[in-house]
Amino acid sequence: MKTATIPSLRVAPELRHAAESVLQEGETLSGFVEQSLRANIERRRFQQEFVARGLASRDEALRTGEYFPAEEVQRELEEMLVQAEAKAGA
Repeated sequence: MKTATIPSLRVAPELRHAAESVLQEGETLSGFVEQSLRANIERRRFQQEFVARGLASRDEALRTGEYFPAEEVQRELEEMLVQAEAKAGA
């Protein structure tokens, strides 16, 4: 597989210093930048999927007329959180 390059990026010296100051042992600035890029791509994909699910849910609610009170949803989410925390702590 051929590789490609990302365009050069000019930054303030302070930003470069900040990035270099958090590099882990053996990590390069290029590796750090690549990992940051990958993480942001993943975050944006998750964000896009989240928005798409929300819009689909909205459309389904409009189509069916079935809505759920915010308090009920919040209560269920809190229960899920408690269960996840209990599982993680076990």
